[in-house]
Amino acid sequence: MQRYFINSVYRDNDPIFITGDDYHHMVRVMRMKEEDEVFVVFKDQASAITRIATISSDAVELSVVQWETSTRELPIKVTIASGLPKGDKLELIFQKGTELGATRFIPFNADRSIVKWDDKKAKKKTERWEKIVKEAAEQSHRLLVPEVSAPVSLNRLIQEPFDYKLVAYEEDARAGEKGNLSKVLSSIGPRQSILVIFGPEGGLSEKEIELLRSEGFLTCGLGPRILRTETAPLYVLSAISYQLELMR
Repeated sequence: MQRYFINSVYRDNDPIFITGDDYHHMVRVMRMKEEDEVFVVFKDQASAITRIATISSDAVELSVVQWETSTRELPIKVTIASGLPKGDKLELIFQKGTELGATRFIPFNADRSIVKWDDKKAKKKTERWEKIVKEAAEQSHRLLVPEVSAPVSLNRLIQEPFDYKLVAYEEDARAGEKGNLSKVLSSIGPRQSILVIFGPEGGLSEKEIELLRSEGFLTCGLGPRILRTETAPLYVLSAISYQLELMR
């Protein structure tokens, strides 16, 4: 069953309308008809099975059939910060990271980033990222659409407040470090937040690692193998899900 996000909070007897791109998707792509049912998620993460009441020339009106009671979100808020990589790797991180439960994505300009952010194309690029994340959230039946930020500097990134802060560091992996990620996941509580930083293809520079450590970040290895920049965030999100959802 299709899932759509509504940018408002439901109040009893309020009409529910789908317009814009979602309207086009429902009517032109999915060819839905009156009495068909879809999932709807509201701004406050309340979700319900709804039934199509009417279809007009520019809107679909829905009525609530049954509210959902189960949650599909990770018990903690996970922000993934990625040093700008080449090609479409960032889009892969956004798509798969959304499916795995990330709450927010922040790209940043790293010392070894080959790609340089083009401010002239910023709006178009960010809109594409937001569309990728929204579609992934619908597909994976999330209760929220993760936030996607425009790229920032590392100095700007470290000013963000989080309960826990980690940075994946390949030198730690080579040295056999395997405790910091596990310790954090054993300590973190429900609804707390964690930021995990990943470098671009060439990794983070020693200068960047020193800065992050001075700001309270814990460096961590991600097992005995060296992971690609687009693989490492998915490893961490999978580990978080295993530890906090499957094991509890």
